[in-house]
Amino acid sequence: MSKYDVTIIGSGPGGYVAAIKCAQLGLKTAIIEKYSTLGGTCLNVGCIPSKALLDSSHHYHDAQHAFSKHGINTGELSFDLATMIERKRAVVSQTCDGVKYLMDKNKIDVYEGIGSFVDKNNIKITGKEGEQTIQTDKTIIATGSKPNYFPGMEPDKKRIITSTEALEMKEVPKHLIVIGGGVIGLELGSVYARLGAKVTVVEFADTIIPTMDKTMSKELQKVLKKEGFKFNFNHAVQNVTNEGDEVKVVAKNKKGEEVTFEGDYCLVAVGRKPYTEGLGLENIGVKVTDRGMIETNDHLQTNVEGIYAIGDVVKGAMLAHKAEEEGVFVAELLAGQKPHINYDLIPGVVYTWPEVAAVGKTEEQIKASGKAYKVGQFPIKALGRARASMDIMGVVKVIADEETDEVLGVHMIAPRAADLIMEAVVAMEYRASAEDIARICHPHPTYSEAVKEAALGAWMGKPLHI
Repeated sequence: MSKYDVTIIGSGPGGYVAAIKCAQLGLKTAIIEKYSTLGGTCLNVGCIPSKALLDSSHHYHDAQHAFSKHGINTGELSFDLATMIERKRAVVSQTCDGVKYLMDKNKIDVYEGIGSFVDKNNIKITGKEGEQTIQTDKTIIATGSKPNYFPGMEPDKKRIITSTEALEMKEVPKHLIVIGGGVIGLELGSVYARLGAKVTVVEFADTIIPTMDKTMSKELQKVLKKEGFKFNFNHAVQNVTNEGDEVKVVAKNKKGEEVTFEGDYCLVAVGRKPYTEGLGLENIGVKVTDRGMIETNDHLQTNVEGIYAIGDVVKGAMLAHKAEEEGVFVAELLAGQKPHINYDLIPGVVYTWPEVAAVGKTEEQIKASGKAYKVGQFPIKALGRARASMDIMGVVKVIADEETDEVLGVHMIAPRAADLIMEAVVAMEYRASAEDIARICHPHPTYSEAVKEAALGAWMGKPLHI
């Protein structure tokens, strides 16, 4: 029987990064993955494939609506969805192969099958070739999450679909009804809206991306309306039915009135839930919350000594990069180091166009805390770089402490906001003030100048260029 210092169950960003770090720190490491490819949801049916389709659809949308203004004549324009899907598959394959290469390079043993606890030091692996058991000193659970849904909206994976099926469509929907105005629904809705689908969002809350700063929600809604999105807020979905060639979504509006939406596909995008099936947690007494999350302490250890959990199966935002940080954290902890994670400085991103990105506290959170604060904002359309590229939608918002000028939160909707946000993350990691950011020389012309200008607005009360 093989014996390991540490075994990781799940090979998503949290799991495979934890495995690499453990191996690099000298621990004999194994990783168990139930599927035939490594990478988990993110690489196979999440982050990577969705970005591939977002990029393909963005190119088509630009060619359709912007190229002629640049003096580029495309003639009669068309797209091939099957080719887009095939390119997406190639991107996924290359990325997953890269993870396998890293496992081999770091001499990590990979087991294909379902890992289940016999006891806290023995894990049974059930795979295509039968069962085997390995011994382990420590275990990291990194089994991720799966699409969530509520009673009445159960996916049939044909007309009533989840994000997984939305990545493998054989046709562009004529009318895509999206239940949920969060990240997943808006990103995948954007893909098909750009390709000609009518998109209707049915959202229980009173805004899209409800966990983000309200300024970002309002700005993104303006952008998506221009793409043809229609929004229905304060609507509670009662049931969804497949009627053959169409779907019907019945919801109750704010007044309690019954409303029916009809389309040819319905994307159920109401979040994700932890995936712990088949782990045998009951065999070792690992505590799980009512919501299915594994309980952990500040060191990400469960109530059972030597058993750790990271990523989507524990509390906090379900983000690939959060899982990666936690994977490194536990690996370094097991190697005797003293790592730390500042959960307040884990950025969030929505990969629409423009992108939305944020780090730190929202204005609503700061206001609720009673702390005195100040805000600086700068519109993207005031940038020379934005006018040159014709990407003029969006705004950057910097929130700072009224007394100390320390930056408390940065929120932006802007071209390449996913990359721009890292300036704010670095600054806030070192507890920078708005003045610190405002005094840093930013290259011109760039999108990053909007961060400097917004910081200047928070510090001095007014940006330079508006």
